[in-house]
Amino acid sequence: MSQEDLRVNERIRISPVRLIDEEGEQVGIVPTDEARSMAEERGLDLVEVAPNSRPPVCRIMDYGKYKYEAARKAREAKKRQHTITVKEIKMRPKIEEHDFGFKLRHARRFLEDGDKVKFTLRFRGREMTHPELGERVLARVREELDELATVESPMRMEGRQMTMLMAPRST
Repeated sequence: MSQEDLRVNERIRISPVRLIDEEGEQVGIVPTDEARSMAEERGLDLVEVAPNSRPPVCRIMDYGKYKYEAARKAREAKKRQHTITVKEIKMRPKIEEHDFGFKLRHARRFLEDGDKVKFTLRFRGREMTHPELGERVLARVREELDELATVESPMRMEGRQMTMLMAPRST
């Protein structure tokens, strides 16, 4: 249950409730008004933590602090999570040596950052009659990046393009 769905203090309408105090000790089944007054005496809130059980479970806690802690945990979890994106590197079958090295360095950096890399070779005009040139380029890419990545989808022709997808090796 998300923290927005929790009922607090006066929003708890069902009586009686199973009460848990601020130390986590079970008080027992008490009327809602009594539980609310116990929370007020301690300067805390009465929060319904398990509304689906019968009777509902309520806890005496500092609701503001609870919300803050939950939001902080969510931020930390989001910070640690890495979304994998697919970066595309476009080449030509007759790519020059320097250009090949330049694009390979970019692919290496993308793979080290944990992203997948899609290599696309575009054939123009009569280059279509020599798909083996493109296969050679992609085979060389595969060899160069072998220690960093695995081929997720092998080279294949899609119209005038030849593509290959590489994913970083899990360490």
